Amino acid sequence: MYRHNQKQLTFHEFALPFGGALNPKNRWVIKASLIPWDFVEEVYSQSLKETNEGRGAKSARTALAAMIIQQDQKLTDEEVVLHIEENPYMQFFCGFEEFQQKKPFDPSLMVHFRKRFPADIINQVNEEMLKRQKQSESESDDDNNDSSNHDEASPSGKLIIDATCAPADIHYPTDVHLLNHARLIAEGLIDKLYEELKYVYTQKDLFTQASDFPYKSKPRTYRIKARKNYLSFAKKKRPGKKRIRQTLRKQLSYLKRDIAHIHDLLDYVELSCLFEKELKNLWVIQHVYAQQQYMYENKVHKVADRIVSIDQPHIRPIVRGKSGSDVEFGAKLSISVTEDGYVYCDKISWDSHNESTDFKEVVENYRQRFGHYPKAVYADQIYRTRENRRFCKKLGIRISGPRLGAKPKNEELSKKQRAQEKKDVGIRNWVESKFGQCKRRFGLNRIMGKLPQTSESMISLCLLVANLAKICCVLNFEPSNSGNTRKTKVENAVQWLKSSIHTLICDSIRNISYRVSIPIFSRYSKEVFQ
Repeated sequence: MYRHNQKQLTFHEFALPFGGALNPKNRWVIKASLIPWDFVEEVYSQSLKETNEGRGAKSARTALAAMIIQQDQKLTDEEVVLHIEENPYMQFFCGFEEFQQKKPFDPSLMVHFRKRFPADIINQVNEEMLKRQKQSESESDDDNNDSSNHDEASPSGKLIIDATCAPADIHYPTDVHLLNHARLIAEGLIDKLYEELKYVYTQKDLFTQASDFPYKSKPRTYRIKARKNYLSFAKKKRPGKKRIRQTLRKQLSYLKRDIAHIHDLLDYVELSCLFEKELKNLWVIQHVYAQQQYMYENKVHKVADRIVSIDQPHIRPIVRGKSGSDVEFGAKLSISVTEDGYVYCDKISWDSHNESTDFKEVVENYRQRFGHYPKAVYADQIYRTRENRRFCKKLGIRISGPRLGAKPKNEELSKKQRAQEKKDVGIRNWVESKFGQCKRRFGLNRIMGKLPQTSESMISLCLLVANLAKICCVLNFEPSNSGNTRKTKVENAVQWLKSSIHTLICDSIRNISYRVSIPIFSRYSKEVFQ
């Protein structure tokens, strides 16, 4: 059962038991004012069943706010509940009317929150938040006279696109380790099916008759020999190719025997005795055996839809060619960055594909968001195919990078093109900084979700939290009164930059072991920064 909360809590309505009031400049108070809670309430209620039975569900604001806090602070489910319990600003961010000195909810509810907020809903909230932020910026900007006369149909603005991989939290997959894991699961299934078989025959009073019982003893699995074989291989620091193939052959034979025993036991026992997770594992280990057997017989290391994790069979290897990690294991996402520095999620895929095929979709998504095509698209070399170039030329969009064909004979024109290409490379690097921010700060470098739906929601949530941090950074540079112009903002930024450089120089000089006169340095620094 879910009760719609049409009234959203305001800042002055939050009550503190120990007196006082909240700081309006606190980051959680600012973030609470940026998120469109009414829109969140609308899309969240549609994902729930309309029923008046059962206990009331938590509000949409509490669910989404808890997920944002977890992603922003990189906390576990238990730590999220403790942080909300201890922090009044987080409780206000979650929509509580007053400070509560008890746990707001059980940590296990975080799993249900992630399921109720799939990636498409989080992307809608992200786009709605950025849409309202852009409207407020355009209304408060007094120097935006040219945009009112701009034709919305003509291309304008900048679009930066790129793709990356969000690595999942799995063990680095090797063929031997994968087969050993599958063998352990198969042995557990054999034990359970054999015990179920004994129970069935006991209920039918047939177990006492040895001739009627199909097995004289538990099926032989050679688990001790298989374990010794795997441990002797795992202790080798650098096993050779011959040793690897020997271990693979033995582990494949052990797993083949175990799968055959499982099928024999299922002839006497119903499949319903296994849980859903056990049925899934049975399906996975059979596919793992088929793939590993194919690669062993054909002496190859590639196979279609290769499984690299039994617990998360939806993960595929993504070949990136980066230094230090040639292959990553996780979801591949295509994102776009606008000239304002805001990030949009265009596609999340678990299959390894060429990101150049997403180019048209990303450009069309830009037109749906802003009502016009971008004036220029800044993309990597892999996006600059002939088909994508023709697509941009047809719509009047300039794509970054060198032009095809021979270089112009005019030296001045050639210099202009080289200067433009260098400038395009610098603008395209903005998306790399966004990748670094999301991976280092907001947890995109390791997605802790186990299901594909929850993992996708965590990926989209990383981009939402990054946009919240960007908006808060922009608001910190804005002056308190609305009458100031962009010139005041630039002056404030320059003044902050000067003070930062001055502090950096002072700290560097103090660390130098040479004897430098402090009065001379102070007089020199004053002359430079005045």
